[in-house]
Formats: sequence, structure tokens, C-alpha cells
Amino acid sequence: MGKCLSWKYFSLLLSLLFFHSQFPFSSSSLSSNSQCSALLHFKHSLSLISYDSFRLCENPYPKIGSWKEDKDCCTWDGVVCDNSTRHVIALDLSCSWLYGSFPSNSTLFLLRHLRSLNLAGNYFDYSLISPEFGRFQSLTHLNLSGSGFSGHIPYEISQLSSIVSLDLSLNHLLIKTPVWKRVIGNLTQLRELLLDWTDMSSITPDSSMMNLSSSLTTLSLSWCQLQGTFDINIFRLPCIQTLDLGYNPDLGYLPKSNWSSNSLKLLSLSSTNFSGELPDCIGSLKSLESLFLFSCNFTGRIPTSLGNLTQIIYLDLSYNNFNGLLPLSIFDLPNLCFLDLRNNQLVGPLPNHVSGLNLLIHLFLSSNFLNGTLPSWLFSLTSLKTLYLHHNQFIGEIGEFKCNNSLGYLDLSYNMLQGFIPSSISRPVNLTHLDLSSNNLQGSIPSSISRLVNLITLDLSSNNLQGSIPSSISRLVNLTDLSLSSNNLSIMLDLELFSNLNNLIEFNFSYNNLLVSINNNLTFTLPNLERLYLSSCNISEFPIFLRMATNLQSLDLSNNKIHGQTPKWLGAVGRNSLYFLDLSHNFLTSIDKIPWKYLNFVDLRNNLLQGPFPMLNSLHLQYLFASNNNLTGEIPSLICNASSLEVLDLSHNNFSGTIPKCLVHSNVLSVLDLRMNSLNGTIPSAFSKRNKLRNINLNGNQVEGLLPRSLENCRHLEVLDLGNNKINGTFPYWLGSILKLRVLVIRSNKFRGCIGNPKTKFPFPNLRILDISNNEFNGPLPRKYFKHFKAMMNVTDGKVALKYMGDVRNNYYHDSLNVTMKGSNIELVRIQTIFTAIDFSNNRFIGEMPQIVGRLKSLKGLNFSHNNLTDCIPSSVGNLTNLEWLDLSFNKLSGEIPKQLADLPWLEVLNLSHNQLIGHIPLGKQFNTFDNDSYTENPGLCGFPLSRTCNNHESKQPPPSTLQQEVNLEPKNGFGWQAVSIGYGCGVIFGTLMGYLMFKIGKPKWIVRMVKLEQHILFRRLKNNARRSGGRK
Repeated sequence: MGKCLSWKYFSLLLSLLFFHSQFPFSSSSLSSNSQCSALLHFKHSLSLISYDSFRLCENPYPKIGSWKEDKDCCTWDGVVCDNSTRHVIALDLSCSWLYGSFPSNSTLFLLRHLRSLNLAGNYFDYSLISPEFGRFQSLTHLNLSGSGFSGHIPYEISQLSSIVSLDLSLNHLLIKTPVWKRVIGNLTQLRELLLDWTDMSSITPDSSMMNLSSSLTTLSLSWCQLQGTFDINIFRLPCIQTLDLGYNPDLGYLPKSNWSSNSLKLLSLSSTNFSGELPDCIGSLKSLESLFLFSCNFTGRIPTSLGNLTQIIYLDLSYNNFNGLLPLSIFDLPNLCFLDLRNNQLVGPLPNHVSGLNLLIHLFLSSNFLNGTLPSWLFSLTSLKTLYLHHNQFIGEIGEFKCNNSLGYLDLSYNMLQGFIPSSISRPVNLTHLDLSSNNLQGSIPSSISRLVNLITLDLSSNNLQGSIPSSISRLVNLTDLSLSSNNLSIMLDLELFSNLNNLIEFNFSYNNLLVSINNNLTFTLPNLERLYLSSCNISEFPIFLRMATNLQSLDLSNNKIHGQTPKWLGAVGRNSLYFLDLSHNFLTSIDKIPWKYLNFVDLRNNLLQGPFPMLNSLHLQYLFASNNNLTGEIPSLICNASSLEVLDLSHNNFSGTIPKCLVHSNVLSVLDLRMNSLNGTIPSAFSKRNKLRNINLNGNQVEGLLPRSLENCRHLEVLDLGNNKINGTFPYWLGSILKLRVLVIRSNKFRGCIGNPKTKFPFPNLRILDISNNEFNGPLPRKYFKHFKAMMNVTDGKVALKYMGDVRNNYYHDSLNVTMKGSNIELVRIQTIFTAIDFSNNRFIGEMPQIVGRLKSLKGLNFSHNNLTDCIPSSVGNLTNLEWLDLSFNKLSGEIPKQLADLPWLEVLNLSHNQLIGHIPLGKQFNTFDNDSYTENPGLCGFPLSRTCNNHESKQPPPSTLQQEVNLEPKNGFGWQAVSIGYGCGVIFGTLMGYLMFKIGKPKWIVRMVKLEQHILFRRLKNNARRSGGRK
């Protein structure tokens, strides 16, 4: 690192070092030449490299580069000497590009008269802080911040008895409790102490801070890993002006009163664990200029006493849990320049008038629950540069803008604003970012918007805008991001619009209902285009201007009408940059190859692709979708090169051959969806022990053989669907050890035998869907498994937000499933987390239904049909209050139908047919809606809806029908048949016609059933009355 010294200075240095070794830091003075030699040696021991990791330096440059040997060092850049003694008393080499190890015996330590030493903003390559720093007895200012020092802070630092300012921040240092106590105990003159980024985790702040100097004006301890409660007296230091304790997430407790400091100007507690309500006494800090409390755990209302902080310039209370109304006093602060209240739970409108905020530059109120209209003063603040109001509930129209040469950022997105975009939007002439997306704006895009020639980002997406895009938008030559998606706009992609937009990086016109026209006869280029989104635009061909988009990174042409083969030139588009490609939901028939080497995402779903899978460069691939095509042949072996592949969906094709073994060897793959193909052979046997598979779906193939036991290695597995194959063997009880498994489908295979008892202590604790239907299982139902289905026992509160199974980080793939639900085969495009069902149908189970089934209270569906179950239906089934369908048909069940089933509020489909049930069919609620098909081939059943009546009618009679009650009622509301008959003439005609149609076609069924029930009850009563009358005669 160092450079060779000339012989002259080498000999001089030797004499200097000899002198120093004999009389270290004696009272004798070094000669001026010796001082210069010491500085030159320090210069040559380091290299010069531009480095500023913390961006401390506004104008870094190599100061020592100008040092000349033939000049007095007192004239050198950064060197200050005493005028009378010529001793070097100050050395400022901050931001001087110094690079290399800082030796513990550096010649700088020979400059014993130094009063100020500043080495900040350099890089000393993780050097230790030398104990020799402690020998600078005259030093008052030491700044080593951001200079790449590491290790322990030596205790010798506490010997700097004259030190006034000590800054060791932004290094990789650690300070132990004994050293800390000596520092704050010995350095009684200390006024500024900055140790940001120093590891202070071993120091207890509530007891070790009591001896801080009363002269302290600055204490900065951010990012120091402090924990516990902080000494309350720090807030009462008489001279304290700057107190920064931010980014200590385990540090908490804020005093509620006695904030007596009249000198505090800056207080930062951001990203700490300070919580509770912000005390009102904070308003007594009358000198406060900066208050940073973002990302804490504060709750309650923002105190109105903040309005007393008339000197405040920066106020940041963002990312907390403040609620209630905005205190109006904040809007009257005369010196406020920066106000950030975003990401809280604030409610209510903004004030209609304000008397302060004349100096306001940045206003952030986004991500709250603010409502009402936007007051006019928002658009009249002449100093305002940034206005963020997005993600609130503002309504009404956007007001008129006043002339403003300051406003640069305006974000009103994700509100409920209505009306037109005002033409005055062009008045903030220096606007660079405009976002009005996700509102209810209507009308056309005003042509005046083209006057905002400094615009870089324009987002008008997700509104109700109509008409064509004004051609004058081509004047926005600085535009890099243009998003007009999800509107009702039309556009002609041609030279006139794009000829001047050479800086355009992103263009999003997806989801517009009107036709997008592409003039492929004109050639224009977008040389900087990186992201193009034209999904759902009704386009029928690839835009030819893409041919020159050599830097393209994302291309979305999904949900269009593009037919045939992809153009040959497409492979050259973004050859070394494209990472996202979505051509799904078109009519493409052929893709020769997928050559992009950095491609991360490919979606070819729902096309007409035929033949083998196209050639693929898969080295960086993470997501591959090609489902719902007509692809044939084997799954390409090149897939095995995709070592980063997370989701593979090749479902609903005609692939044949075996499943590539490499797919189960992966430690990255999360979703393997190969259902509905013609794959054969066995499931690969060696699943990696560290695999991350979450979803395996092989349904609808011709896979055979035994399930590999290595499936146990899939500890992250949530969905396993192996239905409709030729897999054999016994019940895979060992899958019960996969704690995250929610869905297990092995229906329509060749499994056999008795399920038996669990082999693990708590099997299948999170299982919600179990389908083992259409196999050859026998023996009794597995009651001991039912006992451990905990997820099926827990009933989710109906107020819980609707959630779906799947990886919340991955919105590209949604878990889906085919289930037999309510007698029909239905595809669940997404699986709700609360959906719970059991299907054991079409097996050979025997014995009784266990009572414990009644504990599975979250069940939506239960199907035990087509087995050989006997005995009674357990009354505990009446506990399944979430049940929507119950199928027990084609068994040998006997006894009566439990009355408790009539109380199931959501039961929509019931099938008890083909059993040996007897007795009266329960009446009431949902049972009144079931027809004969629910009970056929049960000779012993009687009552509605069957034609067989029950003999013991006295004990089984239902309560009087509403029809009979209405017949006996006297009119109590002033309306009798006289009044009703006024509408009878017209009503009878309409009613007769609708009644005929209803019973002719049998719809709606529930009305037909209810009317039939009333007819049945009335008919039975007439018979009973006739029987009684006959007896009296």
C-alpha cells in the first residue's frame, strides 16, 4: 500500500523514530521538519481510492495528493499549525480517499500537539483503533466516523481528558461496559458523543447513562443494539440539543411527564420499541426543530400540544398506530417544512382552511383512513414539492391547481376521487411524477397534460377514462413510465404517438376494453423500452416496433387474439435482458424456441401449442407455465438445467413418458403440477431431504406402482393430489407426519386394505380435505384418525377475511382442486383455507359410523356413500353445523334419521337413499327443501316428501302450518279481504300464469318444494278430519 520513501526522508524518519522511542511524548517539541516527515510517512503508508460507503462526503477529493515535500507542511491542504509555535494543531483529512490499514504505531501519533483530528469518510480496511489515540492529551475533537475501523473501542480513549467532541460512528465497533463507564465518567468536558452503529448490546441503558456530562449537547446512539428502558434523566440534560436513539428495536419506555428540556432541538426515537400514547408534555419542548418518531408502536391520538412546537421544521410520526382525527393545530405550524403521518389509522377530513404551512415542502398523509374532499389549500401551497395522499378514502373531484413552480411529486392514487381530470393539472409546470391511479375518474385525458414537459412518471391506470389518448402526449419527451391500464381508452400505436418518446422505459396499456390498433406498416423505435404490458387489449399480432427493443426486460401480451406461430425475430428481442414473458391466453400454435438466457418467468398457458415442448434456455428460470395446450412427447430433459425453478405447471397437455427424476431431487422447486397428461411409470423414489415442495399434483395420469416413502421428506407439503392414476398399496399412513399437509387426494386408484390405526402420535393435524374415494379400502372407518383431525374440528370465525391456500408471495400460481361437491364434480379454481371435506365413497368400509365424526365441526361436506356401513346414523352428525352436503347413500344404515339433522342450517344437499332407514322423516328448516331423491329405496321411511304417510300421526304431527294460521287470523292491521281484493283482478291473471310456468318447468325448486309441502300437510289434515267425522257418524 505504502510507497517507497526517498533516502533523504527515510534517514530523517529513522532519526525521528529513534527520538520518539527514547523520549515518547516528552515536553520537547518536534521540529517542523520532523512533523512534516511524520505526515509524509503517513501519506505514503496508504493508497488513494475513491470510497464513501456512508455518503458522508459532499465533495471528496485526495487532500494529501497536493502535499509537496519542498513546501512547509503548515501550508498543506488539511493541515493547521499554531501561528507562534508552528506546531501542527489540527489535521482534517476527512473524505480524502485514504485507503488501507491504519497501523497501531502510525507516525500521526507523533503529532502530540494535535487538538483536532478528523479522518472521517475514508476506509481503513477494518483496522483496529489503536490505543495510541489515548495519548493525544491536548485533543478536543476526534472524528473517525465512517472510516472502516472495527473491533473494540480501547479504554485509552477514556484518557482524552480534554475531549469535547468524540465521533466514532458508522464503523464496525464494539464497546464493553467497563470502557463505557470510563468514557462517561472521565470525559467531563464532553459535549458531543456520537457512537452510531457501535455494538452496545452489553450495556444497560437505564443505569449506565446516569453519569453523562451535564454539558452534553449531542448524544447519538442509533443502530447500537441498545435494549431495555432508557434513563429518564437523559431527557432532562440541561444542555442537550440533539438526542438520537433511533433504530434500537428493543429499546423502550417514554417518560409521561417532566420533559423539562428547553434546549432540545432534535429528538429521534424512530424504529424503537417506544409505545403507548405520546404524552402531551411533548408540546413543552419549545425549542424542538426536528421530531422523528416513525416506525415505533405509538397508539392513541396525536396530541394537540404538538401545535405548541412553533419552531418545528421536521415532524415524522409515520408507521405507527395513531388513530382518531388529525389535530388541526399541526396545520398552523409556521415553520414546518416536512410533515409525515403516513401508515397510521388516522380518520376524518382535512381542514378546510389552514393558517400555517407556508414553508411546507413535503407532505405525506398516505395509507390512512382520511376521507372527505380535497381542500383547495392543498393545491395552493407555493413551496410544496411532494404531496402523497394515496391509499385513503378521499372523495369528490380534484380541485383546481394554482400556478406552482415547486410541486414535483403528486400521488392521489387509491382513493375514491370522481369527476374529470382538471385541465389546470398543467399548472405545476415542474411536476415530474403524477399518479392518479385507482380512483373513479372519468372523461378523457385532458390535452393540457402535455404541457407538463418535465413529467417522468404518469400513471392514470384503474379509472374509468374514455376516448383516445391525445396525440400531444408525444411532447412529454422526458417520460420514462407511462401507465394507462384498466380504463376504456383506445390507442393507435404508431409513429405519431411514440416518435419523440425515446426515453420511455415502461408502457402499460393492459386491460382497456376498446381496441388497440397497431400500425405495423410504420417503423419507429423505442430504444430504451424495458417493460411493455399490453394484456387484454384485443391485439391480433406482435407489435413490430419490438424488433428494436434490445433492452426489453418484461413483455406481457397475454389475453389477446394473437394467432399462429411466433415471429422469428422475437428471439432477438431483449436477448440478453428479457426475464419476464407472458404470452398466455392467446391462440398461438407454435413457438420454435425460448432462447433468452436470463429468462425468469415464462407463461404460455391457454394457447393452442402443439408438438413437443419448444427448445428452452432454462438456466435462470424460476416460473414456467405451459398448461392447457396440446403439447406432446416427453417432458424435456432441459428442465433439469433449471436449478432455480420454483413453479412448474405443465398440466392439461398430452405429455407422455415418465416423470423426470431431477424434479424430485430439487431443493428449490415448490410447485410441481403435471395433472391431466398421459404420464406413466412410477413416481421417482428419491425426494430430496431438503426439498421445498409445497404442492404436488399428478392427478389424471397413468402413474402406477407404490408411493415412495421418501415423500415423507416433503416437510413443506400442503397439497398432494394423486387422484385418477393406477397407484396401488395400502393407506400411506406415514404421510401423517407431514405437519403442514392440508389436502390429500388419492381417489380413483388401486389402494386396498384396512386403514387401521395411526402410527404417529398426532397424524394429519392440519388436514382439511381428505379424498380416498373409488379405491378398495375395507374394514371399519378409521375413528382414531378422525380423533386427530384438529383442523377439521376448529370452526373459523365467519368474520375472518377470506383467504386461500398457497404461497402469499407467489401470485402467479393458485392451488386448485377437483372435488365431488353436492353430487357434482367441480373444479375449485382456488381453495379457501376454511374449505373442509371428507370423501370415503365407493370403497368397502363396514361397520358403524363413529360418533366422533360429530367433532369435525368445520366440515363442509361428508361423503361415505357406496360402502357397507351398518347400524344407525349417529346423532352427533347434528353437531356439524357448517355442513353443506351429506351423502350416506348406498349403504346398509338402519334406524331412524336423527332429528338433530333438521337443525343443520347450511345443509343444501342430502342423500340417504338406498339404505334401510325407517320412521318419520324430520320436518323443518332445510329438510323442507329436500325431494324424494334424498330418501328413495328406504322402504321403512315415511312422511314428506314421500307419498307414504306415517301411521303414528299424533306423535309425529308437525306444528300448524303457516297457511292454516293465516286462514284463522282476523285482520288486525286494517286490511281485510275487501282491500286485498282490489288487486286480485290483475294479480290472479299474473299469478296463474307464473304458477303454471313454475310447476311446468319445476323452477325455482325451493318454491315448488315449499308449495308441495303445504299441499301435503293440508291434504293430510283433510284426511284426518274426514276420519274423525266418519267416527262421529
